[in-house]
Amino acid sequence: MSDHVAESDVAGPRDPGVRGSNQSGMRMHNERLVLTLVREHRALSKSEIARITGLSAQTVSVIMRRLEDEGLLLRGEPIRGKVGQPSVPMRLNADGAYFLGLKVGRRSMDLVLGDFLGNILGRAGKTYPYPTPDQTLRFADESLGALVGRLPQQKRDRIAGLGIAMPFYLWNWAQTLGVPQEEMDAWRTTNLQADLAASLHMPVFMQNDGTAACGAELVFGPSGGPRDFLYFYVGYFIGGGVVLNGGIFSGHGNAGALGPLPVPDSDGAVRPLIDVASLYLLERSVNGAGFDASSMWETADGWRIPDDLTQAWIDKAALGIAHAIVTACSIIDFECIKIDGWLPEPVRQQLIDRTKSSLAQINTTGLERPRIEAGNVGPDARALGATSLPLSEKYLIET
Repeated sequence: MSDHVAESDVAGPRDPGVRGSNQSGMRMHNERLVLTLVREHRALSKSEIARITGLSAQTVSVIMRRLEDEGLLLRGEPIRGKVGQPSVPMRLNADGAYFLGLKVGRRSMDLVLGDFLGNILGRAGKTYPYPTPDQTLRFADESLGALVGRLPQQKRDRIAGLGIAMPFYLWNWAQTLGVPQEEMDAWRTTNLQADLAASLHMPVFMQNDGTAACGAELVFGPSGGPRDFLYFYVGYFIGGGVVLNGGIFSGHGNAGALGPLPVPDSDGAVRPLIDVASLYLLERSVNGAGFDASSMWETADGWRIPDDLTQAWIDKAALGIAHAIVTACSIIDFECIKIDGWLPEPVRQQLIDRTKSSLAQINTTGLERPRIEAGNVGPDARALGATSLPLSEKYLIET
């Protein structure tokens, strides 16, 4: 995509969320609004931002100059029109800020260092039978120094914080993980966010891992995407998020909690989606057949498991996801369904294709079938979603 957005491609003022204020007390809001719009459109000129936000040309000029001086925006090549001064598109500076993201999963954890555009500059990872608070804190402490050391000394003060993406209520999953309940009960009294903030001396933010992955799709996905979509992330347990009007809708905490959705399985029984379309089922199948499933958690690209077992899992998972889509679209008219996960690319594409064919076989009379497509972030969506937490908190607003 071109770095420049033509004048005719940029809409006029939208809803109040993208309106600026010319009052001096709104300076921080206006700066975040500009950064949000530039991220959304990839590049914008001052005149385009003024038209979208309703801010005066002088106010926009001051904001853009300040953000450029702070290293958050970069000036593009001037584009000459038929009349008047050339238009100068501004874009985000990848090195304008850095963020740390900790993904705590049920079989592995990752700590990544990301830049302002969502590029991963470094990572550390660890696999285990199950997560504990002590090993999580130890891993973060030991790994952070090496990651931060990748940055030149003068850039380290641009690290804006750490985000944590992890399942909530981990102690409830001891039986499914096959570990003693007392091993997981330590999570009941652990405040990982506060402990890491005290240890690392930086702002720390936390979000459910499925919602965080959905946030990565919003913040780092392509511009011009759908404003309303349902997002599935297939991990050890399947989860996801709901996006309405371009922002995550979390409700009172249940929105996007896709795992409990009741769906029929291939045998006709009704089960929660989490027990039909999660990777723990494939892991059990692989181990039960006498193979080693550990490669599933080492990397999303290097699975070393029999293809027939993968295909059997895809068939069941796709059918469950298709029924979940019908249920969700009966309540909210989603224009798009996005499917991502800790999956090799060929497996993800097969899951999407099989979900489409399963959906076509379900009676959807009275419903408009949504389009189904792959997520844009991939296996790292949870870790990048974690980096998006401090990024969004400091630099963005919901539009």
